[in-house]
Amino acid sequence: MKKRIVSLLLAAALAASLLVLPAGAAYTDTVVFSDVGDSTTAMAVESLRLMGVLDGYQDGTFRPNANLTRAQFCKMAVYAMNGAGELGRYRTVTVFPDVKPSHWAAAYINMAAKGKGIIAGFADGRFHPDQTITVGQAVTILMRLLGYKDENMGGIWPESYMAEAAVIGLTDGVSTNAYAALTRGQAARLFLNLLRADTVESGSYLSTLGQVREDQVLVTSSAEGPDGRNNCMQLGSGDTVYQLAGGKASNGMLNGRKGTLLLDQQGKVLTFVPDAVGSTRVITLATAKATQVTDTAGAKYLLTGDTPAYYNGEQKDWSEVYAWVNAGSSVTLYLGASGRVEYVFVGGGTAASAAVVVYDQGSTKGFESLTGGATGFAIYKNGVKASAGDMRKYDVATYSATTNTIRVCDTRVTAYYESCYPNPQEPSRVTVLGREFDVLSTAMDSLSQFRPGDQVTLLLTEDNQVAGAVKSGTAGASGNAVGIVKSLSTTSAAVALLCGVTVKGSVSLTQSKVDQLEGQLVRVTSTKKGALNLTGLTGGAGGDLDVAARTLGSKELADNVMVFRPGSDGLEAVALSQLESAVIPRGDITYAATDWAGRVKIIVLGGESGSNYTYGRAIVRTEEGIQVWVPDQGHEDEAPNEGVNGHYETERGKRTIEVEYGNGKSVGPYESGYDAKNGAYVGVTTNGSRITGLVELTRLKDVSNNAWSGQGAVTVGGRTYTVPSDVGCYNKTTKTWMTLSQAHAYAGTADLYVRNGVVRIIEVS
Repeated sequence: MKKRIVSLLLAAALAASLLVLPAGAAYTDTVVFSDVGDSTTAMAVESLRLMGVLDGYQDGTFRPNANLTRAQFCKMAVYAMNGAGELGRYRTVTVFPDVKPSHWAAAYINMAAKGKGIIAGFADGRFHPDQTITVGQAVTILMRLLGYKDENMGGIWPESYMAEAAVIGLTDGVSTNAYAALTRGQAARLFLNLLRADTVESGSYLSTLGQVREDQVLVTSSAEGPDGRNNCMQLGSGDTVYQLAGGKASNGMLNGRKGTLLLDQQGKVLTFVPDAVGSTRVITLATAKATQVTDTAGAKYLLTGDTPAYYNGEQKDWSEVYAWVNAGSSVTLYLGASGRVEYVFVGGGTAASAAVVVYDQGSTKGFESLTGGATGFAIYKNGVKASAGDMRKYDVATYSATTNTIRVCDTRVTAYYESCYPNPQEPSRVTVLGREFDVLSTAMDSLSQFRPGDQVTLLLTEDNQVAGAVKSGTAGASGNAVGIVKSLSTTSAAVALLCGVTVKGSVSLTQSKVDQLEGQLVRVTSTKKGALNLTGLTGGAGGDLDVAARTLGSKELADNVMVFRPGSDGLEAVALSQLESAVIPRGDITYAATDWAGRVKIIVLGGESGSNYTYGRAIVRTEEGIQVWVPDQGHEDEAPNEGVNGHYETERGKRTIEVEYGNGKSVGPYESGYDAKNGAYVGVTTNGSRITGLVELTRLKDVSNNAWSGQGAVTVGGRTYTVPSDVGCYNKTTKTWMTLSQAHAYAGTADLYVRNGVVRIIEVS
């Protein structure tokens, strides 16, 4: 008998270890569950964990596919109504004969049944607390929390409740089989939908639980609080920080989201509920403009100059930020329901405070120390999703709480060590290449081995702080700082490095060398104080560039490949979709470089492929000609005598060409000797004062809308043509320009005007 009692106690202890942790056992450190891979579910779990509605198991898992019992769901419902403070009065009450006061969930079940009236037992008068709860039962409980009653429903239970729940969005993302067992992952989605819902009286459910601050952007969940702990939430609307209630800390999963902050009566955070509308998208930037950003895949996103942008932990207008955001940067966009960018996150919110240098290939040693022990992070290297196998010696890793990601960078600057502050033993700032760099505390040991006057290679973080240092010439740590020459003379230079900083210094160049390097991509080093060494970069192409296949010769293009072509002020970044040809010959590629995995990461174009064509509709104007006397041969010196020694001819008048490519958008007019018919669709290059090149587009007539494969490709005569996302569309009837979607809706067929396998203009009528 004694053995049986011991066995039962062990079984009970094991069962208790697998139950949802009680509120009193809340974690005091950040929690990331290793088995929640779906980001939407993970976001729901974190929002509800902070509120105490649910939690994980002692082994660090959440077990989203495990079924819930009726007792467990009751406990969740009580915390979802913020009712923990009332539990005391229900601990000794017996409502159901199979839920005695000794049952672990007695207070939750009794409160839900007698106190709130949101649950009921079975026909036998029992509650059956350990029975698996169904989706229909769970939905009914939550609908009653919102104030819905049986008499409001009508029809047959549970179908009537399920139908109404679908209407109000309560079951979004959850199985609609009312008789299926409810999983923990589904419960998380249900409860998050509850927190976003309105009550039957149309008031916000959240507002019944505490103070709410709606339409907020959560900048960070690890701001420093009054007690010195980094467990406060900071909103984009101001400098106030909000301490989390119950000693909890957020894992950062909710950072960068727009939603509602829920506070208790003391002004502490109960939870943050992200909005259901819109989506968050992390892109690798190709170009940033005042009204548009383009990623390296060619997708374009519209925004305005006053769109909120969160840059280095501060809220600014996009117009103040975009000029500082470089190609290759990781940028998080929040897209509203209309698809327009509502706000932008740049650089992960706040600057890194610590870094880990990789010293063995394939090693992630020390990464978990950056995250406080969390294991659910993703790894990005140079803005591209990566794995442990992608790590190389002397890579630098930092942690971004905003996206819960490890950010790995392989930028290395080899240069003359010019100066430091406050001293070489413990430098907080060092100067190389004429620029001062901040030094992380984790870099002190390696950097203190060097002194001003040494040749050193600095290992930089993604946000250009010094994470470590090695001796110049160390194998595997050669400098790779490259950039575009922005200003150059025979004695001085300024170079905008691709890592996002500008360096300046003296040079000693001939004028022919200045002409060769100005505006071009160069490698930058230094061997003496205040001086820059610039090396032009050429070669490395190894084959043709196939835009559609994303290959250069036999090599694949990196996801964040940077493409440059000549512009009015030197090289300018361009997205793949903006290139003029589907296939660019090797001879038109002046330079290409690969990343750590052998994928092409930089391409510099020249020749015709490097020309920036504007495509549109030609507007040709010719002034009326004048009469000019043309003398006959042998009578050039005689006075005009019509019919005797010469004749009059009409001289061609002044001719201009303007290229219209949008409503109110055009290039020119420029006086030009190029031939083009008025109304023809052409492509032109200009130098700002004249047309330097003109090509006429090939027409594909009456192409049906059925020939399209989405918005990015169309097949005609067995050949597939790519379609840029910003392709110009002209309505010949209304004489206006429109979007591709509007053109498709207006007519069932269209004339396509193409060049080099790419649709440049679409005409409908």
